Amino acid sequence: MELHSNVGTCSRQILFRVKDNVLIELKYAGGCCGNNSGIAALTVGMNIDDIIAKFKGITCRNGTSCPDQLAQALIKYKIKMNPPA
Repeated sequence: MELHSNVGTCSRQILFRVKDNVLIELKYAGGCCGNNSGIAALTVGMNIDDIIAKFKGITCRNGTSCPDQLAQALIKYKIKMNPPA
């Protein structure tokens, strides 16, 4: 499981697993259970590039949101897995 510490949201962390560029598991620590369960239900099984495109830049408060933090976590994951040359 990958761990991402959230910034600026009620949820504190995101735990996720990716296989073959597809999100296969997602859990939030903290935050609104209904919203976070909804985000997981919508995104598990999706290509992470599609999730990033849809969720990046969505704001709630503090210039970010739980969906935006997921996009940020997936961007960091992609960089970690494919570091720039």
